[in-house]
Amino acid sequence: MRPPRPPQAPSPPGRRQRLLLGLGLLLLLLVLLPGLGAEAEGEQHQQPGQRHYGSDGEHRPDYDREALLGGEEEAEEFVKLSPEEKQKRLKAIIKKIDVDADGFLTEDELSSWIQQSFRRYIVEDTKQQFAECDKNGDGDVSWEEYNIQMYDHVIDFDEDTTLKDAEEESFRQLHLKDKKRFEKANKDGMSGLNLDELIAFEHPEEVEYMKEFVIQETLEEHDKNGDGFVSLEEFLGDYRRDPTAHEDPEWILVEKDRFSNDYDKDKDGKLNPEELLSWVAPNNKGIAQEEAAHLIEEMDTDGNGKLTEAEIIENQDLFLSSEATDYGRQLHDEGFYHEEL
Repeated sequence: MRPPRPPQAPSPPGRRQRLLLGLGLLLLLLVLLPGLGAEAEGEQHQQPGQRHYGSDGEHRPDYDREALLGGEEEAEEFVKLSPEEKQKRLKAIIKKIDVDADGFLTEDELSSWIQQSFRRYIVEDTKQQFAECDKNGDGDVSWEEYNIQMYDHVIDFDEDTTLKDAEEESFRQLHLKDKKRFEKANKDGMSGLNLDELIAFEHPEEVEYMKEFVIQETLEEHDKNGDGFVSLEEFLGDYRRDPTAHEDPEWILVEKDRFSNDYDKDKDGKLNPEELLSWVAPNNKGIAQEEAAHLIEEMDTDGNGKLTEAEIIENQDLFLSSEATDYGRQLHDEGFYHEEL
């Protein structure tokens, strides 16, 4: 279970995450910018996993089933299925993952499947967003169309004029950063983003040509002393320990642990550009490998380091509520089941 993260906790400065953290700000700006909060009330295009945990950090096992089967309606349909039909569909899933058809799911096969699920989720989600944003149907999403979809109208801030209100200025900075990322994603230089470029904007971790931009964007925001690295103090941002407290709060301890054990690979006390990527643009391959190993550890009852169909059926609830299947919405495709069964 993920621990709740308070507002002060540092998080990767990705576009979607930053806007989600700024929901309160968007609501405050309603008076200044009518209609601005329309999208803020419910983020429609969350990245994989964001709906997996509630606002309090609690795990949502119901979402695992929704994600696996294609959505809330499909998940409800699955619950109504007979035990025999459930087993048939699970067996179809297992056959799909078992690429060498030897009757075992290895860590590599599970990891590969999870990575495919991540990618497919991203593509499908972005296709949906693309259709919603492309107001004039010309096959490109312009910056103006993107703003209209997100905020109901075009927002235009002066790059050189600092706003007096701190919260409004914070939103101005975020909006300008998004605009720069949008322009960087526009690889072909046309008037708007095609589908591949919108993927690059929304999910820069998926596209090689965006990585250097993301690194520089992160350094501009967090590297306060300009040395080209992000120290622990810079990583923690504005946090300062209460002088009356005997120790740091739990969320700071969690963040320090992440900094030291997850991101600072060379243990030199600071994040170099490559290490920054593991923070701001996590590698799906690493995430998939960790989850595959976790699944085998939990479900491998005979200790052979692989999963059999019987082991998965025996642990059906665990399999359906695992993060490995969190992004396997394509498994509810009727054509898939007809082909396999």
